[in-house]
Amino acid sequence: MSYQISILLPDLRIGGVEKVQLSLAEKFRNAGFLVKLLVMQRRGDLLQQVPQGVAVKSLNVARIREAWWPLHQYLRKEQPDALLAAMWPLTGVASVACKTSGFNGTLIVSEHNDFRRAPAITTFERRLLRYLGRFIYPLTGHVVAVSQGVKDSLGEIARLPSKSVKVIHNPISVSGATEFAEEDRHLVRWWQGGAAKLLAVGNLKRQKGFDVLLDAMSMVSARLDVRLLIIGEGKLRAQLNAQCSRSGLGEYVRLVGARPDPGPFYNDADLFVLSSRWEGFGNVIVESLAYGTPVVSTDCMSGPAEILDNGRYGALVSQDDPGALAEMILRQITAPHDVEALKKRAAEFSPEVAANKYLTLFGPT
Repeated sequence: MSYQISILLPDLRIGGVEKVQLSLAEKFRNAGFLVKLLVMQRRGDLLQQVPQGVAVKSLNVARIREAWWPLHQYLRKEQPDALLAAMWPLTGVASVACKTSGFNGTLIVSEHNDFRRAPAITTFERRLLRYLGRFIYPLTGHVVAVSQGVKDSLGEIARLPSKSVKVIHNPISVSGATEFAEEDRHLVRWWQGGAAKLLAVGNLKRQKGFDVLLDAMSMVSARLDVRLLIIGEGKLRAQLNAQCSRSGLGEYVRLVGARPDPGPFYNDADLFVLSSRWEGFGNVIVESLAYGTPVVSTDCMSGPAEILDNGRYGALVSQDDPGALAEMILRQITAPHDVEALKKRAAEFSPEVAANKYLTLFGPT
């Protein structure tokens, strides 16, 4: 009988963690394992990108706190050989469900947020983890952090010993697409009309620091006709559009919504900018490097400095500092860049590398 791996996540809306799990699912399936995506709700644009041969099962619950019982039942009935659960608090629910269901397989929980900064982790949850983390996480077979910074935060907040957490960087793959969709061609002509093309990708939320990036663009555009595209959607869209209007950035910035595959934009950009206040890893940095596109990033917790090797493969600036960000953007637009070195660095975060590390933890025979 084939080794069965279930991968638990909230849903398949466009997001970095969701893309990572799809990438792992594909590699596990290609290696000959039976793979099932286990979601709280069957929804999201990424449903169309589920790899062939990978099943999707919904627990049909709207809230994480409701997931324990259907997950408990699933584990008792299906008895997969392994369960990979991503992101607190779903990882905590998975740990408890595995214990109550008598699950005899291997559980791996992967944490993608820096517990010291992420606002999605409430003060109550931090206190819970401080006092119970050493009891909750030992219920798992393995604890994985996607960056050294996330591992450090688990030690600080959940008091987990360093030896009990393994760092496995996110697997990042890109489609290699270079052709723009027909509906984007007018937008692209505008983007290509300036002296340089800047790109930012991410959910429109405070974490991503797009307000700081727009402040930096006010300074940059006063000195050079640079065009910025921000790809992503989120609750701050209206606020960011209003900021563009107040700052007179209408000629220089476009917020264009989400794209299932932003590959052609990475490929055509002169510079990628990450302005985040915090990260768990920073998938979009690797995606940019994979296309050979230079990167300017804030040196935030956690991930960017690890990916860029402390500035060797991209420029790092202080977070929440629009002046420093503006100066670095202007400097990097004209600086020489070793495109092949950037691509080679991205290859170090390939899905094959990560999948093999996870499979070693699963220990399939």
